Amino acid sequence: MNGRIGSCTRKTKETDISLTINLDGQGKTQIDTGIPFFDHMLDGFARHGLFDLEVKAKGDTGVDSHHTIEDVGIVLGQAVTDALGGKAGIKRYGYFVLPMDETLALCAVDLSGRPYLKYSADFTVPRLGTLDTEMVREFFYAVSYSAAMNLHVKIMEAGNNHHMAEAMFKAFGKALDMAVSMEPRISEVWSTKGTL
Repeated sequence: MNGRIGSCTRKTKETDISLTINLDGQGKTQIDTGIPFFDHMLDGFARHGLFDLEVKAKGDTGVDSHHTIEDVGIVLGQAVTDALGGKAGIKRYGYFVLPMDETLALCAVDLSGRPYLKYSADFTVPRLGTLDTEMVREFFYAVSYSAAMNLHVKIMEAGNNHHMAEAMFKAFGKALDMAVSMEPRISEVWSTKGTL
């Protein structure tokens, strides 16, 4: 693989995860978390962000989906940070409003080095496949804090719960793609502070 590539592993008593992301990829994926609906969401994130993403996760899914999803979020955030290096020349900000049939999701990203999550989505079912819907927020929280990014994810028009989750993950991919893309007019870090 050529491009900005980040890798991270995490092994605990609850999970064993390895993840590699290429920010300059083509949307190719190899994903196996043991949670099929989560695999589907990560695939949508990577394909629409044009990230090459490899994820192999083993977790205590016999308990529930919590530890696996949260830890994949942590590892993804760390891998993105690894791939970005010093962040020189990136656009830093990204945003996207994504329609999926009757639903509409907004995502905005600032790779500021300051973690913050603002999340707004009201699911009406407890799970999608074997993914607990409350874990969608926990995934985005884990990514935002481990990557030290300001992340806003919001459902603007609700509807089918599958569509809502998928729209959020795809919007995140599109917004992050914009934020990590290179700005040819600058070579330094895009901040008045001189650092991110």
